[in-house]
Amino acid sequence: MARAKACLSRCSHPGRSHAFPGASLPYGMAKASADCIGEAHGGFSSDGSDVSGFSHMHDSGTGGTISLGNFPLFPQYCPNNNMTECKFDKTQRRVPRGDYDASPGYFDITLADGIRGEATVTAHTAIYRFTFPENITFGGTADNPVVTIDLNDLGGTRTGESGLVVDPQTGRVYGNGTFRPSFGTGTYNLHFCTDFRGGQIQDTGIWNASGPFSGDENLSFNGYNPGGAFTRFEPSNTDTTILVRVGLSFISSNQACRNAESEIPEFEFDWVRRAAEAEWQKKFSVVTIDSEGVDTDLTTIFWSGFYRTMLSPQDYTNENPLWTSREPYFDSFYCIWDSFRSQHPFLTLVDPVEQARMVRALIDIYKHEGKLPDCRMSLCKGRTQGGSNADVVLADAYVKNLGGGINWHLAYEAVISDAEEEPKMWDFTGRGGLDSWKTLNFIPVNDVDTKGYGLQTRSISRTVEFAYNDFCIAEMAERLGHMDDREKYLSRAGNWRNLFKEDQNSSINDVDTGFRGFLQPRYADLTWDFQDPARCSPLYMMDSCYLDGGGGETYEGSCWLYTFFVPHDMASLVDALGGPSRFTERLDFLHHSGLLYMGDEQAFLTVFLYHYAGRPAISAERAHFYIPSQFNNTDAGIPGNDDSGAMGSFITLTMMGIFPNPGQDVYFITPPFFESVSIVNEQTGKTATIKNINFDPEYKNVYIQEATRDGKPWTKNWIDHSFFAEGGILELTLGLLESDWGTREEDLPPSMSAIRM
Repeated sequence: MARAKACLSRCSHPGRSHAFPGASLPYGMAKASADCIGEAHGGFSSDGSDVSGFSHMHDSGTGGTISLGNFPLFPQYCPNNNMTECKFDKTQRRVPRGDYDASPGYFDITLADGIRGEATVTAHTAIYRFTFPENITFGGTADNPVVTIDLNDLGGTRTGESGLVVDPQTGRVYGNGTFRPSFGTGTYNLHFCTDFRGGQIQDTGIWNASGPFSGDENLSFNGYNPGGAFTRFEPSNTDTTILVRVGLSFISSNQACRNAESEIPEFEFDWVRRAAEAEWQKKFSVVTIDSEGVDTDLTTIFWSGFYRTMLSPQDYTNENPLWTSREPYFDSFYCIWDSFRSQHPFLTLVDPVEQARMVRALIDIYKHEGKLPDCRMSLCKGRTQGGSNADVVLADAYVKNLGGGINWHLAYEAVISDAEEEPKMWDFTGRGGLDSWKTLNFIPVNDVDTKGYGLQTRSISRTVEFAYNDFCIAEMAERLGHMDDREKYLSRAGNWRNLFKEDQNSSINDVDTGFRGFLQPRYADLTWDFQDPARCSPLYMMDSCYLDGGGGETYEGSCWLYTFFVPHDMASLVDALGGPSRFTERLDFLHHSGLLYMGDEQAFLTVFLYHYAGRPAISAERAHFYIPSQFNNTDAGIPGNDDSGAMGSFITLTMMGIFPNPGQDVYFITPPFFESVSIVNEQTGKTATIKNINFDPEYKNVYIQEATRDGKPWTKNWIDHSFFAEGGILELTLGLLESDWGTREEDLPPSMSAIRM
């Protein structure tokens, strides 16, 4: 049996995925790594670019502009021991990289100038170990190690009031800065507290655009100006090791200092590193895989994906200055439009206690700000990309009976607010166009909205997402006894049909694909507009449907893709697209033609939709195609932004053989990529095991011939959460050819149309 050992050698692909490769605890606020000059959304990147410093807070896998990376340190030798020749500002600070490595809770890099930087963390504090090699000048005198602090962030967003104080007696530097979020609105104020151990401090001071000033103790700005602090150490004729501890807080500099002093009182770098690794091992230990014979690259991407799902959201409990509450507070929901599809269902399986705390945090945000977020970072409201998809997260937790002290009545109030009450500005919370949604039963092109304002785009994708959001509300309404609400929201859940144009065809490169019936934009007078069904796919105008460009009526995906998004009533969609056989042909075309981009999370569910057509074997084929063709152990092995671990959770769930239909109590069954997978439920203490009979590590036997659950025949091609909560054994007998297992109508996952019959 194997647990997480593979993850300890390589746990991120810090390339175009923007995954954070540095030191963090699970859901930790402090995230320490080297930062690079290039594509630095995750701080460090494998793009080969120079290093500009070491900073202590990052997000992982994000799009938008670069976030966080506040108050970077830069260790250096200054030419000729002349402080005026030090590299202070980011425009000056750059040094080529040498060897680097990372593992859970630890980051290590040696720069081209020979200085080695190591980082590890606690919850709110980073500690660095900088090793300065022996460095002798031509005059035979040892150089002075210097560490500078920059009062900026990685994206250069500092604004408003900021400043720092240097204590010349102790060398402590503390201060704060006001910054802008990367994919949202507003500003946030962050505080730091830095202490040094190791070399003997020679002098301290501040620097600004005019240069360094020894003996000056204070620096303050209103607006952006370059500036920071420096600490110079006595020279040594041997290697010098400097430990730098950086406490962080959104409350105050005093609290940043208290965080540092309580979490790392003795500057014991190796002890902190071991404690961080132990925290990760505890998280990994709930899953056991039998990986005998499996390619080590596959086990690596499995554990790497697992690891990345727990980098964010980040636990900022007791670090929220916006309101006082006894509830948990999580941040860096970045964004729920991405994470509801697989990350949160994955955490419900492997870390239900923390997932329950995240749900409570979402509800508390509603309580104090009036709306659930669809995206949130750095205490700020993030952009809403489509529907009100926190509704799906809450419904997913509710239908799976997630425990943990969640106030479900307040949760229901929150989702009803999304469905019924339009905010004045709906680009950042809630839904826009609710009058049209309730009267026309779809979002029209160029909607006239008298209650609020926001981007008047994405009418198709917002319509189908609103429909699914309302289905999720109907699920909660039924279980809470609100039967009138149940009927209302089930009715609205069918609104996708009002944008389905039965006679719409699709041509690619002037060749008719032969398929009819696609979602299309529509005006309020019920006449049709036209959007090429292939637009916003890799085959045609891919970049024309983002929030900041093109104004398309779908978001980050084509009508080809969104026409398949009816996750609550796939039986009706299968019928609308010509029945199971024709549906399968169309889904095959989506996957074979180049229309589908797996780098966006909307693509995930399409891999498994064959289950609704009675062809679960093809879902298994698709899973084994995308892993490892697009998800693999290379720098390009994550096809898009990791989005706080959304891509990682797709990998882990797919390889475990239990992909969710998020917001419903449904997991599609496909064969795991390992002979067996076991999951311990932290809330119930029960173990669920999925075991392959006739397992073949070359993956020729990927077709389920028959299945048993606790020794009894299991013919359904899906399973519900009770299996994981109550424990048991699901045995899948595999073979070389597709069988009739899971193909009967009664074996298919549930659909809304069947519920309402």
